Amino acid sequence: MTPESLYSDILSYCQANTDPAIVKKYSRYFKEGYDAYGLTYPLLETKVKSILAEPEIDLDFVLKTSRLLIPGTKYEEPSFALMLIKAHKKHYTRDTFTEICHWFDVGIRNWAHTDALCSEILSVFLLKKIISYQDFSDWRNGKNKFQRRAVPVSLIKLMKATGNVMEYINFIEPLMMDTEREVHQGVGWFLREAWRIQPEPVEEFLLKYRNTAPRLIFQYATEKMKPGEKERFRRVKK
Repeated sequence: MTPESLYSDILSYCQANTDPAIVKKYSRYFKEGYDAYGLTYPLLETKVKSILAEPEIDLDFVLKTSRLLIPGTKYEEPSFALMLIKAHKKHYTRDTFTEICHWFDVGIRNWAHTDALCSEILSVFLLKKIISYQDFSDWRNGKNKFQRRAVPVSLIKLMKATGNVMEYINFIEPLMMDTEREVHQGVGWFLREAWRIQPEPVEEFLLKYRNTAPRLIFQYATEKMKPGEKERFRRVKK
């Protein structure tokens, strides 16, 4: 088996299990469009298990196959790459991270793949101290909006593990004035989780931006607050 033959096998499997009803069901969750074969998660999972059972499938093999899968326009192609990489988390190295960094240049074009990459893969690099959150510094100015979204989302598990709320808030602060909706969602999600750990400093930070930052950030950040608490963060009318 070669990465190329595995890639062809995966595509054949996807084509054999195409389901337009599944595509229609999930398309409403993707405003940027949802181009997919229509595989259910159990079908993806079954195929991934069968691939991992092959003796030659190690992290290097999966990374080489991912170079073919990540650029794929069909939703399932990057999904396979993510699931296969996730299964080899015990073997992650700094070089693995470097390889994954290039994914945003050739693929990763929706929120679902971004969030799976962040929560199931990138967070592992951080928690195992293979990388530092400072390695995401340039991502804050990435051309790919999903790379920028990945910065706050990747930090959520690390923040919960360390409790370093303000340290990470200061790091993601440049994203408070980002122009993209998907980034606003990621920042707001991060701030919501930060608020659950240390409410007071997060509220001070939100007050700093209540009249300037996009409202969608506040919608997500204040989601778990009581109605009366949310009122403090409404934009002040001039």
